[in-house]
Order: sequence, then C-alpha cells, then structure tokens
Amino acid sequence: MTDQATDATISVTVLTSLSQIAPEEWDACACPEAADGGRPGDPFTTYRLLHALEQSRSVGTGTGWDPRYLVARAGATVIAVAPLYAKAHSQGEYIFDHSWAHAWERAGGRYYPKLQIAVPFTPVTGRRLLTRPGYEAEGASALVQAAVRLAADNRLSSLHITFCTEGEAIAGEAMGLMRRVTHQYHWHNQGYADFEAFLAGLSSRKRKTIRKERERAQAFGGTIEMLTGDALRPEHWDAFWRFYQDTGARKWGSPYLTRAFFDIVQDRLRADVALVMARRDGRYVAGALNFIGRRALFGRYWGCTEDHPCLHFEACYYQAIDYAIAQGLERVEAGAQGDHKLARGYLPVETHSLHWVADDGFARAVGRYLEEERRATEEDIEVLTAYGPFRKPQQQEEQD
Repeated sequence: MTDQATDATISVTVLTSLSQIAPEEWDACACPEAADGGRPGDPFTTYRLLHALEQSRSVGTGTGWDPRYLVARAGATVIAVAPLYAKAHSQGEYIFDHSWAHAWERAGGRYYPKLQIAVPFTPVTGRRLLTRPGYEAEGASALVQAAVRLAADNRLSSLHITFCTEGEAIAGEAMGLMRRVTHQYHWHNQGYADFEAFLAGLSSRKRKTIRKERERAQAFGGTIEMLTGDALRPEHWDAFWRFYQDTGARKWGSPYLTRAFFDIVQDRLRADVALVMARRDGRYVAGALNFIGRRALFGRYWGCTEDHPCLHFEACYYQAIDYAIAQGLERVEAGAQGDHKLARGYLPVETHSLHWVADDGFARAVGRYLEEERRATEEDIEVLTAYGPFRKPQQQEEQD
C-alpha cells in the first residue's frame, strides 16, 4: 500500500507484533514530547505499554484483539504509526457499536471481524494517528487510507478510530470518515492550592456532602496510601489482581488484562502508575489504579474485597484530585460513564471517534444516527454542566 505526500513516496506496512519495530522508532511518533526526558502526554500509546499488553497475552490470539499495527515510512524513516487491531467482538472499547452490529447481522451481514484503531480497554482520549513531528498531515492521511484499504480489501464491515483527539476527528471527517461525539467526566485543576481550595468553589451543600464522604471513607478502620515508582512492590499487585478480578467478573464477565500484565507493570511501567491502596487489619482490602501523564492523571481500575461506605469515592476520585493538585496536573480523567462523578467535581466533556462503514446504505443510516446523537450529546453536556456542583456567579457574589 502506498500513497504520495509532497514529492516522497509513503509506504505503509502491517505488523502483527511490536517486536517487528524498534521501540525508538515507534515512540518517535507515539510520544515525541517525551524526547526531553519527561513524561509522554499519556503512556497508553507508548511502545512499553502496548508491548506489555501483547507480551502478557492480554491482546492477541483468542482475545478478540489481534494486532495489525500500521507503520508508515517515507524512505527509511518511520513517519507515522497506529495501534490497529482486528476485532472479533465489541468488548473493551467503551464507544459502543453493539446496536450497529445487531442491525448489520439482522440484515444478513457479518459485522465481525472489524478493524479498530484504539488502545485496548482504555477509554482515554489521546492521539491515535501517531505521527513524527513535521509529518502530521501526510502521516495521518497515509494511516487512514491504509486502514480503510485494509478493511475494504479484506471485505470487512467497518473501521473505527476511538477516543481520538478532537483535531483528529475533524481531520478524519474531512477525509470522509464519520465523526461521533460522546462524553465522559473530567476534573479540571483551576490552580488549587489544596483540596480545601477546590471545595471552596463548590456550592455549600455539595461541599458538605464531599467532606462527609471523605470522613466516612477515612473511618473504614484502616489506612489509605498512594504508591508510585519504587514504592510499589509485587505484593501490591498480588492484592490488586484480586480486586481487579472481582470487578472484571461483575462488569465484563471476565477480566480483560492477564495477571502477567501487572507483573510487567511492576517491572517496566511502575513509574507510569499511581496506585491507591487501602489496608485494614494488615490486609489490603481495596485499590484504584491510575496512570500518570504529562498533564493529567488517568483513572483506570478499581476493586475491593470488602465493602466500606464511600471508600470507592475516596480511592477513585478524591485521592486522584489530591494527587493532581500536589503534582500540578491539569486534570483527572476518571474513565467511562458515571453520572455520579458530576456531584464530585467531574464535569462532562466531549469525546470523539471516527468510523468508516463499507456498505453505503448502512453508512447513510449510521451517519443520520450520529448527527442526532451529536445534537443530543451537546444538549446533555450543557444541561449536566449547569447542574454541576460549582457555585454559580450569583452565589459567589453573595458569599464574597
């Protein structure tokens, strides 16, 4: 597969394993901002994390996530890459297309396998068309064209690019893909000095509620700690694996990640994570896993072996806010869904995805649905933001 960009020929190849490309070539596109020795914008598309998913067999044969990584080269230079997977189901995506699959199959078609450019099991917005600086337009175009061609040549139903950036969504729409807008909840740091400064911006009722929740959580009879880097030990992952299995079994039927993934995290990615652990009577009873980005903290998994009032809110939301304030991070992304996050200072923000559907008639139907959904999402965000916990200007003036 080739495409022209300016006067250079761009070739795109498909890899079935990240071991087929050098880590520095992948990361030159995935996280060029980390070349200064700092953190990547987020760790999810880095070589180390995607390779950990592959090495741990969290993706690959039998998982429904078969790697088909795209690598675009101009001559000998890798200018763009993408984490592409052949999907045998729609689990672990968080941009739900189950209704599309059912409609396609009711009409006699075969929806799976499909192609997906995504980070498996990760509802976090970030770049998905990963380009080396200076090759943004031609690199992204080459990746999209190659992915569409791969789907069409193999007579697959569709291609999806999920949790891409808004800029990628707009550019992809200009390339002929359909843009979808959904939402999730993020907490934004307004330069708060501490958690109390954050609470000061809330309405009195919400402020009191959060204080009571934190008091109830802290009274569970044990201690709560935030661990990262070399403070993490294998025994922490032994405990967290139990929590993760319990949550995964209840939510998805079976956990997406294997036990080996957490061993690799301890070995190679512990500097990328912040793990909240609650201990009582000498045993860990609950935990929440976060990944650390350059400007944001990303909440990923929660689990417990004991139920305690408000401990979930404390471990997943309030500890994350504490950490973000202390580290000067701009925001906390607390994962998919959850209107209950609104009352705890997490406001709705748009999330974006791109879609290509092979059948023209079905594509038109999906396009009409996406237009209606986008309008509804915009209205929902406006209403939900108005119902947020923050004091309104009039309340601010009255208190001042």
